[in-house]
Amino acid sequence: MKWILYIWLALVLDYLLGDPRWLPHPVRLIGGLAIRLEAPMRARFASARIAGLATALGVIGITALAAWACLVLAEGAAPWLGHIMAVLMLYTAFAARDLDRHGRSVQAALQQNDLPLARRRVSRMVGRDTEPLDEHGVTRAAVESVGENTVDGVIAPLFFAFLGGPVAAMAYKAVSTLDSTFGYRNERYLLFGWASARLDDAVNYLPARINVLLTALAARVLKEDSCAAWRVAWRDGPRHSSPNAGLAEAATAGALGVQLGGPVYRHGRLEEMPTFGDPRHPLSPDDIARACRLMMGATLAGAVLFSVVRGMILWAF
Repeated sequence: MKWILYIWLALVLDYLLGDPRWLPHPVRLIGGLAIRLEAPMRARFASARIAGLATALGVIGITALAAWACLVLAEGAAPWLGHIMAVLMLYTAFAARDLDRHGRSVQAALQQNDLPLARRRVSRMVGRDTEPLDEHGVTRAAVESVGENTVDGVIAPLFFAFLGGPVAAMAYKAVSTLDSTFGYRNERYLLFGWASARLDDAVNYLPARINVLLTALAARVLKEDSCAAWRVAWRDGPRHSSPNAGLAEAATAGALGVQLGGPVYRHGRLEEMPTFGDPRHPLSPDDIARACRLMMGATLAGAVLFSVVRGMILWAF
């Protein structure tokens, strides 16, 4: 039962503190490790795909081993220190508060009619070109980012934390960071990043589908459209090229009664993307706050659901 307590304490810390910029974050360390391993792995293996697989397995293994070693060393020094280390490690795995802050900062800039500031702020959340975006485009980008990142920023880390504690949560963060670092369909990473992208798809497969349920539950409590969240997720989610991202975006679009998706510019090139949801009302900056509340509600629903399931399993066995 201690993992349940640790996870709830970590969620409280995340809600209160978010991600302080002065604190060395494990994700940045993991990303740095991945980049440092790329060149030697490419030199060692003739196949870019094999080199990418070796890099991914190396990063995940080193991350899990380092997390386990930190817990063992802290526990060996003092039991109370082991408890603190476990909570802090889990705290770094969750990004609900940071996602909420980023989204609301974009909304605040739009409400101040400062479109250039809103573009700069939303550029920290998305990988698309933000300079050409008007108010609608900035709002859409922010809502889509909050919806999509609910899975890899909160629900999936929660799922793996309840499944295997801090080590499993950090191993998941390694997979997610590898995808962010190498999972691009460009000339450099199409083959090298294949393993990272496929691993990310695999580990997020179940959490993304659980998130549809959690988003619908949160929508019901928050007086959003719970039925549409569920219906639109399964109707429109599969249109996305990712087996997971579309479900999260579509669930958010359905709950809020807006249409998300559509064309985006990346590095000056137009990319046609599918649309999600029905435009029952036009997007407005207020929808960013609604998306943030929905994400926070799904986080709470997930923590409760996973706690109950883990508690029942422990009680049964």
